[in-house]
Amino acid sequence: MADTRSSVAVKEYPDAEVQKNRVLTLEEWQDKWVRRHISFHQEQGHQLLKKYLDTFLEGESGLRVFFPLCGKAVEMKWFADRGHSVVGVEISELGIREFFAEQNISYSEEPIPEISGAKVFKSSSGNISLYCCSIYDLPSYADIMLSLLRKGFQYLLAILSYDPTKHAGPPFYVTDAELKKLFGPKCTIRCLEETDAFKEQHREWGIDCLFEKLYLLTEK
Repeated sequence: MADTRSSVAVKEYPDAEVQKNRVLTLEEWQDKWVRRHISFHQEQGHQLLKKYLDTFLEGESGLRVFFPLCGKAVEMKWFADRGHSVVGVEISELGIREFFAEQNISYSEEPIPEISGAKVFKSSSGNISLYCCSIYDLPSYADIMLSLLRKGFQYLLAILSYDPTKHAGPPFYVTDAELKKLFGPKCTIRCLEETDAFKEQHREWGIDCLFEKLYLLTEK
């Protein structure tokens, strides 16, 4: 398949180590929702995902699509409207409720006996299930994702690139080397596109440039 990357030159920052021990607590994340510090949410959806949605789906129907740390991502409805089943995980109950309200989807909720304090919110149609619990109760995000992938999987992964000495995150900066270290042993990694993602709102982070890379990971 032809290389579809754009000509955007993305700088690799050598100081990514400054974020190595940066941890966002569950309380901090939930507080962002309460205080409405959710500039990470894209009201119109992720445009690179929209552009490469058919590349990801490859014409398949009836898929089960997993959204880790889903927030109130409108993209979940894109997949559900195409007939796929969506499973999401999000620690903020506020984010989950806002998803259903803003997408005008009726839902039910019930506790998850196996996980203390956890709930699952299910759309009335049954094709969207959002789990309100912490994915970080498990040891490694990359290991979790790899354990969930079926044979012949397709995994879309978006990574932001910026100067980590100017913004502590989240979102956190992940180098190409780290991506290869985490997923390279089991995945073929293909960069679909690199694009300039900087907006004026990002100046609040203390940065003046921001790039996004969309990767397609497939089974080796």
